[in-house]
Amino acid sequence: MNTPTTGNTPTASPTPWQQFADQAPDLAERMRARFTAARHHVLATLTRDGSPRVSGTEVEFRGDDLLIGSMWEARKARDLRRDGRFALHAHTGDGSMACGDAKLTGLAVEVIDPTTLRAVADDHHMSGGPSEPFHLFQLLIGTAVLTSVHPDGDRLVIESWRPGEPVRRVERR
Repeated sequence: MNTPTTGNTPTASPTPWQQFADQAPDLAERMRARFTAARHHVLATLTRDGSPRVSGTEVEFRGDDLLIGSMWEARKARDLRRDGRFALHAHTGDGSMACGDAKLTGLAVEVIDPTTLRAVADDHHMSGGPSEPFHLFQLLIGTAVLTSVHPDGDRLVIESWRPGEPVRRVERR
């Protein structure tokens, strides 16, 4: 895999959710709260010609991993199989931004382990989920950004993290 770059500066490889949680526990906990507060989120993928595609998606925290599933051969699954780069935007809730606006970017890696696929299918089948073939992807985190309104209400607070770096906090008026 080529190392992702930003401009001319190489960045660390995307990491599993647990590594993000280990390196930035407070931010990871608040981001997880945003992704579990609602069922549906927005996933951006790249089409064959490099154009962006946005799709609705659900996320699942399973063990140490952040996962998304897809119906078999859905366009978003085909996009991710061809080029795993993604952006994920959490449902914004009631629009108040009280808990922040959470966004992730990174690399989606298809899960092909039969035991994991069977366990996920069994769990979801019990709740009316997939009994047919499906795709499952582990999301590796390249950037995590949480934007919120400062408690004083007079500025935005932007917290960001990249693998191997400390959390960066910027306030904007």
